[in-house]
Amino acid sequence: MRASLLQVAVNEGESVESRRRGVAALVREQAGADLVVLPELWTTGAFAYEDFAREAETLDGPTREAMAAAARDAGVWLHAGSVPERGAADGGSPAGDGPLYNTSLVFSPAGDLAAVYRKIHRFGFDQGEAVLMSAGDALVTVELPHTTLGVATCYDLRFPELFRGLVDAGAETLVVPAGWPDRRRSHWTLLARARAVENQAFVLACGTAGTHAGVPQAGHSIVVDPWGEVLAEAGPGEQVLTVDFDPAEVAKTRDRFPALKDRVLGLDRPHH
Repeated sequence: MRASLLQVAVNEGESVESRRRGVAALVREQAGADLVVLPELWTTGAFAYEDFAREAETLDGPTREAMAAAARDAGVWLHAGSVPERGAADGGSPAGDGPLYNTSLVFSPAGDLAAVYRKIHRFGFDQGEAVLMSAGDALVTVELPHTTLGVATCYDLRFPELFRGLVDAGAETLVVPAGWPDRRRSHWTLLARARAVENQAFVLACGTAGTHAGVPQAGHSIVVDPWGEVLAEAGPGEQVLTVDFDPAEVAKTRDRFPALKDRVLGLDRPHH
């Protein structure tokens, strides 16, 4: 498989519509790839909290329309990063009062919406995203022709139980869009490798470049194989990171070193 991770920046002063057009054009340039991945909250910036509500979209909003068309034109599977989603309001509430989610959209090469993932772990320690966004509650996998994707987002990377749940659901390639801050970049690469090693899976982690709402971004999108080896890593700036990998290496690694078979804790067992 060939994967292209689009490490784009959110430039201040650029409209969301302009950024959407530019990113759609960049996706179209990846024709020939099997999978294209965008970062977290690339329409607004992961730390632009004041923009979340104003720029929130429904699932049939303009980003879905633009990314579906781009995936179809390029003929690629597209993990379109995430956007601030405005969920449905409770009965009797105005439409604009529905909950906000940090929501990832995955499209097929036909432009069909193949999966929706609402971020489970919200970052902020009782402020920012943790207060403004509602939490998702469902693990999401996506069947591709040659691998099964497990979908997670940014802060999720710190919670290994989520990824073990994805592996139990059949995931072989773990895709993590993020808006990870540069001051914790060492954690980003360390955790990406750890999730790959412990789950014997590929990890495709796509971050953002530039500075978002005053927070310098880590960049350094990274692809890690099931043995924990880094296949490719971007630098700090805007970049397309393209890598070829063999999904069959997951089964080979798990067969040669069957650590997952020795799991004890976390399995369904009778309690005494």
